[in-house]
Amino acid sequence: MPELPEVNAKKNHFDQVALHQKIEAVDLIDTSYILKEISGPAFAEKLTGRTFTGSYRRGKYFFAEMDNGDHVLFHFGMSGRFRYYDDPADQPKYERFAFDFEEGGRLGFDCPRKLARIHYVEDLDAFIAKKNLGEDALVLKEADFLEMAKGRKGTIKGFLLNQKYLAGMGNLYVDEVCWQQGIHPASVIGLLSEEEQRAMFQNMQAILQKAVALDAVYPDYPEEWLWNHRDKGGTCPKDGTELQRDKVAGRSTYYCPQCQELRS
Repeated sequence: MPELPEVNAKKNHFDQVALHQKIEAVDLIDTSYILKEISGPAFAEKLTGRTFTGSYRRGKYFFAEMDNGDHVLFHFGMSGRFRYYDDPADQPKYERFAFDFEEGGRLGFDCPRKLARIHYVEDLDAFIAKKNLGEDALVLKEADFLEMAKGRKGTIKGFLLNQKYLAGMGNLYVDEVCWQQGIHPASVIGLLSEEEQRAMFQNMQAILQKAVALDAVYPDYPEEWLWNHRDKGGTCPKDGTELQRDKVAGRSTYYCPQCQELRS
């Protein structure tokens, strides 16, 4: 599942190729499963003639704004992506629908596994409230993070993954935060001191900012990150200890048993 940095990279691509482009037609190919609460023909009718004027990302959710103030939500799932092209020969194999622009060019939505979810959103604030979506992890204030974490009895990993508290964190980045912090992901978040919680918040934002700055290009991530060693037989970049893999908060979790202290 793409996490905050990956979705931000998709937003950057969309902004480059689609903003201020008037949609001449919407080509529906196979929108079964991915369009939610709207039919394909109704979706096409609402978007034809409209222009994308802006975009907004909140955590893993990407909203494309149109000139009538409505939005299209793209929740990409495991395999959803945009593909902009001019030559029909470049059409993606699993393109589900596409926007044909008045000035030329075509933006296809490629989704091999059909796990993406697309919504037509007339009231953005109401939609976010209905989804109970927390503040974006890069927008969230430190004081609000500390208030939510204070006294909480769940695991660090469960807390950071819960999108109603903060939106955008996912499995791999949570493991990275905990490893860099030297804290076991299964530790109880409320048992950390305020100073430790503050450091965790700052570290989380620094990791996300770095990943966003690198446009979520994984080979460019720092070699010293856990990210590059998070695999079977991988070793801790700090002390060379073989990493362990367990289930924490229902997710596969990599950690160093030597340098990540468990607080429970």
